[in-house]
Amino acid sequence: MNSSLFISYFLFCLVMTSTPGPNNALVMLSGARFGLKKTLPLILGIACGVALQLIAIGMGLNQVFQWFPALQLLFSLIGTAYLLWLAWKIAMSGPLQITLEEKPAMGFVQGAIFQWVNPKAWIMSISTIATYFAVNPQFNAIVYAALILLLISIPCVGIWAVAGKFLRRLLMQPKFACIFNLSMALALLLAVLPACLQFIRLQA
Repeated sequence: MNSSLFISYFLFCLVMTSTPGPNNALVMLSGARFGLKKTLPLILGIACGVALQLIAIGMGLNQVFQWFPALQLLFSLIGTAYLLWLAWKIAMSGPLQITLEEKPAMGFVQGAIFQWVNPKAWIMSISTIATYFAVNPQFNAIVYAALILLLISIPCVGIWAVAGKFLRRLLMQPKFACIFNLSMALALLLAVLPACLQFIRLQA
């Protein structure tokens, strides 16, 4: 990867990981409810999950989807259904309570697995392979790109947990908690819909 390509890819990763999406909505909610320390495993899981997904797609999963387009569509539908359910759960959750703090936050494994039902993560991985490795998909280059994505994801996703932490006390107030939960649910839906539409267009 030459310098101009590296800068292009770096900016692509920066924009894709720092802008609102399902990952950032979950991390912000977790930061607000459980604090930054308990949210760190989720952040690391997300970063590793997107990196592994990029490697998997680059090493042949994308080819499998080209052979069986229905399989890719099935993944998209399952992911969308899960995220809709998740948005509903967030919208219906009440104000922050002491008992909620004792519940386990989403951890490393859940964060990594979540990427496989996250339409935005799929779009990012497929776009990376199609844009930067369509001509020469070498394993070393793809692993290098995945490592860059992992390192960029940690601070760009983590900043959302910091933002959530500052809202912690306000979330104990029922009115603010209701507005916040509904806003996060709506943000999750708005983040999912464009990715889903683009995903469906790829099938056409």
